[in-house]
Amino acid sequence: MTNKHITIIGVPLDYGADRRGVDMGPSAIRYAGLHERLRRVGHEVTDVGNLPVPVPESRPPADTHLKYLSEIVKVTRILARSVERALLEGSLPLVLGGDHALAMGSIAGLTRVHKNPGIIWFDAHGDFNTDQSTPSGNIHGMPAAVATGLGHAALLAPFKGAFARPDRLVYVGTRILDPEEAELMRRQRVTVFSMYDIDKLGMREVMSQAIHVATGGTDALHVSFDIDAVDPVYAPGSGTPYAGGLTVREAHLALELVAESGLMTSFDMAEVNPIFDEHNRTGILAADLIASALGQRIY
Repeated sequence: MTNKHITIIGVPLDYGADRRGVDMGPSAIRYAGLHERLRRVGHEVTDVGNLPVPVPESRPPADTHLKYLSEIVKVTRILARSVERALLEGSLPLVLGGDHALAMGSIAGLTRVHKNPGIIWFDAHGDFNTDQSTPSGNIHGMPAAVATGLGHAALLAPFKGAFARPDRLVYVGTRILDPEEAELMRRQRVTVFSMYDIDKLGMREVMSQAIHVATGGTDALHVSFDIDAVDPVYAPGSGTPYAGGLTVREAHLALELVAESGLMTSFDMAEVNPIFDEHNRTGILAADLIASALGQRIY
C-alpha cells in the first residue's frame, strides 16, 4: 500500500445494540496507539475527533421494532457528510466505532463519491436484517442490508438513492445468521465465506476470492470490520461474542492481503466494547488490525 492521508472519524454510537459500552470504543482504539502506528507505516494522519452522539439514557426508544431510529439516522447523515468530505479531499476515511450501525453512514458517504462500490464485511453475524425480519429491533443488525438498498425508508434516505450492489458484498468469518436473514442474503446473491469455508480453503484463498468478487466491475472497496469476527478468546471486548471465530493471525492475514491489493478506499472498525474487555486487549488488537489493513509489515 502506498502512503496515504488518513482521516480518523470517531463515532461513539451506542444506539444500535442492546448492550452499552461501545460508545467508548473509539477512545480505546486511539488509546492503544493508533495514530503512532499509522504514522510509522508512513501515512499522514488527521483525527477530526468524535461525532456528536447523545447518550441513550436521555432518550427512550420511540419504536421497539426499530430502536432509536431517528437518532441513528441523524448520526448516519453526519457521518456520511464526513466520509464524503474526506474522500473528496483525497483522504482515506477510517471510521472508529461504536456499534456497526455506523457502517450505514460510512457507505452512504462512499456512494456519494464512488457510485459502484464493493464491500468486504468481516463479522460473526450477517447484519442483513430489515425492519420486517429483525428479531430484536436493533439497527446494528441491519446496516449491510441498508447499504444494498433494503430496509426502512428512513434508513435508506441518507444514501440519496445510491447503494452498493448486493452481488459485490462479501462476508468473511460469518458463523451465525437468522433464518430469514440468511434467505434474504441468498436471494440477493450475497457472497458468504463462513468459518467453514476458511477452515476448508484457508484464509489466503478466501481473501483472494473475496477481493476478486468485491472489486469486480466496482470503483471503490469499503472494508467493514466488526471485532466479533475474531474469536472472543482473543477479542473479549465485544458486546456480541460468538465462539469459533478468526484467530489473531487469520484476521491479520486477511487485512494484510487487503492492504497488499492496494484497492481499499475506506475502512470501519466497529463494536469494540471496553466494558467487556481485559486491560484493553481488544482495543489494542483493533489498532493492530487497522495498521495491518493500512500496510503495516514486520519487515
